[in-house]
Amino acid sequence: MGDGKPATIYDVAARAGVSKSLVSLVLQRSPRVSDQRREAVLKAIQELDYRPSTAAVSLAGTRSRTVGVVLDDFRNQWFVDLLTGLRESLQDQGHRLVVADRFLNTGLDASPVEGFLSMRVEGIVIAGEPDTDLAIPASMPLVIAGGRVSIPRADTVANDDRAGGGMAAEHLLDLGHTRLGFVGARSAASAERRAGFEAAASGRASVCVTVLPEEPTEDAGSRGLRALLDEHPDVTAVFAANDVMALGAMSELAERGLRVPEDVSVIGYDDTPVAATRYVGLTSIDDRSVEIGRGAGERLLARIADPTVAATEVLVEPRLVARRTTAPR
Repeated sequence: MGDGKPATIYDVAARAGVSKSLVSLVLQRSPRVSDQRREAVLKAIQELDYRPSTAAVSLAGTRSRTVGVVLDDFRNQWFVDLLTGLRESLQDQGHRLVVADRFLNTGLDASPVEGFLSMRVEGIVIAGEPDTDLAIPASMPLVIAGGRVSIPRADTVANDDRAGGGMAAEHLLDLGHTRLGFVGARSAASAERRAGFEAAASGRASVCVTVLPEEPTEDAGSRGLRALLDEHPDVTAVFAANDVMALGAMSELAERGLRVPEDVSVIGYDDTPVAATRYVGLTSIDDRSVEIGRGAGERLLARIADPTVAATEVLVEPRLVARRTTAPR
């Protein structure tokens, strides 16, 4: 605009010679608008550099084409690939992602779901383990991505953590290790990975376990391995519940003067970008989080289209990515 003020929907309507309601229909990608009028509106939007308000478009129409995503923690790199998969599956249908960390505003006593509801999102994806305190309305299409704590009315798309734990054990057993360690934390995924690890090693190797009652952080991995080695110093290979904990375990080994993998092999889980760096080269179980995100988006679209469909659980098969932190005993 010449006066420096941002263009409004009324300015666009005036420039295109149409009504405000027709501009709203174009913004909603309605098929009820003729090609000639659609082109006139889009040309006016470009000329005026108009930036529509998502909330305003939502209120003007019947659909917001917006999906809310609740993350456990923005600092966890696992969510990066998950969001990539979600975006890929939803953008073709014109849906936008609105992302919130459920712990970010706990000091303000605010729930991310309340904000999503005010934006009239069409569905919600919980990335991680669901929290009953989120109070999501029963009518809201809901998908759990990555978490193994199910909600009866929600679809679940997750990595097969138990199978992944078994892969970690098989890899270490194939390398000749018979004194294995597991370092975990408080989470359903950690418990599943431990169960698969112990089941695969049963009768073929001894497994020493340390599980801390806290989040799976780098510091938890360091302290967990410290406790494990204090009691079982003959362990020659360690499986950590995720890559972050594996990095903490490696730092503890370095402080003890133990080399990776010459003295102790280390394997993580999630195959995060840090694990793949040449400096770290961490052997890890790829949980295929892009596929999890893509599957969660597809399930959410199906649930939005038909909220009455029965809830399903989809498990994505993991795969081992061997790097330089594991070696023969």
